[in-house]
Amino acid sequence: MPPEILFWLSLISKMAITAAFVLAATITAERAGPLVGGLVATLPIAAGPVYVFLALDHDAAFIANSALISFVTNPAIAVFALTYALLAQRFGLSISLGAAFAIWIVLASFLQSLQWTFTPALLLSVVVFPVCLFIARPLRNAPVPRMPGYWYDKVLRALSVALLVASVVALSFRIGPAGTGVLAVFPIVLSSIIVILHRRVGGKAAAAVLANTVLGLVGFGCALATLHLTAIPLGPAIALPIALAVSVGWSLAVLLARKRGIPV
Repeated sequence: MPPEILFWLSLISKMAITAAFVLAATITAERAGPLVGGLVATLPIAAGPVYVFLALDHDAAFIANSALISFVTNPAIAVFALTYALLAQRFGLSISLGAAFAIWIVLASFLQSLQWTFTPALLLSVVVFPVCLFIARPLRNAPVPRMPGYWYDKVLRALSVALLVASVVALSFRIGPAGTGVLAVFPIVLSSIIVILHRRVGGKAAAAVLANTVLGLVGFGCALATLHLTAIPLGPAIALPIALAVSVGWSLAVLLARKRGIPV
């Protein structure tokens, strides 16, 4: 079979697999309330498959370097979610999401322009996340009414994430690990959830889900840090499942703490 056909078949299959993961995860998020929704939305349902497919085409050093930049960019995603959650209390979808995107682009571009090692990247998260969590706490408990789902909502989410996977995989050879690391964590899943929920249940309810994603992004950042630290010594085949376990473990720990009445 010609290499061009193999490439396109591989790319289409990657898009389809990722879309299936996203559909399963986001449907669960919509039905389980803002805390569970926020935690599920920040599981590596988009970045995870991206990194799996990147590992098929690149060596361990590329994966480790990309994961470091994704880890550096993760605080910018928290600011993105918090910006939307704050603005959605008073403004419509266009202003709230548009401002959040503008801030994310500025922050991500600035962070990517710097030279990073793990210790400064860790310090960035240690400084940014406590502030974001403090600001987000009052916004996290708004009720989210159950609304009927529509097939085109699911198609939008699946298609948007599938296109992200295609873009990252196709561009990774040209933009290198730094650009790949930023694109791999582009907030496409959060954006899809915002667009759908804001229109269906209103800004404050959608903001509650996004405010809870700040808590979930702590676990996502731990997973990215784990991937960066283990990709070279253990290899991507082992490092990727470990990173996934870290992310899932964090979400389960948060839910267990909430069930036992421990403030989180």
